[in-house]
Amino acid sequence: MSKLTFNNSNNLFFQSLKKSVDDYFKENNISPKGDYRLYLKTIILLSSALVLYLILMTTTLSIFTGIILAAILGFTMACIGFSVMHDANHGSYSDNHLLNECIGVMGSNGLGAISFFWKQKHNIIHHTYTNVDGLDDDIAKSPIIRQCESQKWVPMHKIQHLYLTPIYALSSIFWIFVMDFTKYFTRKIYTTAAWEMNTREHVVFWVTKIYYLAIFIVLPIYVWGWLAWLAGFFIMNAAMGITLSFVFQLAHVVENTEFEHVPLDTTKHIETAWAEHQIKTTANFSMNNKLISWFVGGLNFQIEHHLFPKVSHVHYPAISKIVQEKCKEFNLPYHHNPTFFGAVASHFRVMYALGRAPKQEAKLFIQQSAA
Repeated sequence: MSKLTFNNSNNLFFQSLKKSVDDYFKENNISPKGDYRLYLKTIILLSSALVLYLILMTTTLSIFTGIILAAILGFTMACIGFSVMHDANHGSYSDNHLLNECIGVMGSNGLGAISFFWKQKHNIIHHTYTNVDGLDDDIAKSPIIRQCESQKWVPMHKIQHLYLTPIYALSSIFWIFVMDFTKYFTRKIYTTAAWEMNTREHVVFWVTKIYYLAIFIVLPIYVWGWLAWLAGFFIMNAAMGITLSFVFQLAHVVENTEFEHVPLDTTKHIETAWAEHQIKTTANFSMNNKLISWFVGGLNFQIEHHLFPKVSHVHYPAISKIVQEKCKEFNLPYHHNPTFFGAVASHFRVMYALGRAPKQEAKLFIQQSAA
């Protein structure tokens, strides 16, 4: 397995930052875990998803209304992933470990995805090896899309900025029906060996997939018919996939964020502390937009999340001020896009640039075409 080690011997930045953040919670006598704001949001989002599903399943609707409600359901499911499942699977939802586990499984497996794999893929691999090509599964979409310069270029990448959104629209379907099964049968998450599954995890895996098949495929086909179900299912997943994909891509694949590359079967050491690596590979967006912060579960504060993943997202706006001050003190960048659409534009500019053929590959492509 490829490995990357960081030089944490000079870690004054994070030591100073962590002390300041810890002092913030102590001085204000508050827990870094979730509070009433997170619990209320959980009730609102889960109730909304249930009500939307029941309306779609029990009410005669026009095609237009059905499509709109299916899209809202997909968006709501993405928000559950951001605001409920994400905190719980990081252990930041509550001080109660069992509650975190229950909410994490309910939030993730309830959407059809497997919490067991997600926690290793996201909490361990992505949060440790952020933007490291060869290790970070979140940027391992090659050859469909090229997300950093070290990834192989193919001719279709020239138009990847045009087909990017349709690919994102299919991402949740691909996640549920392909990625989870690939991890299950190969026992690997990209280039990393997956955790060993006990009997309980095997049972949870298959129960989750059967539940999803029954609730989101078999029952809706019985109620709506094949074509109506297909339209609604695609619309729901397109809304969910686009929302999930853009929010996570805006955190790492935008202008100014950095990337590392680890060739397979090698070990690489970089003279950067882990916390500084997180700062350089991550970006925030729409930090002053409370509405966006609410819907995306604070993931527009990805810098704070990557530095303090066990702190609930409800605290990110407050501690972001501390992080900015420390970055300035230690002469580190603090990447952020003021608006959501500005961040989206930045992402597309990066993907467009990565779609241009590198000189040596362009030359090879021309030679092969001539032959």
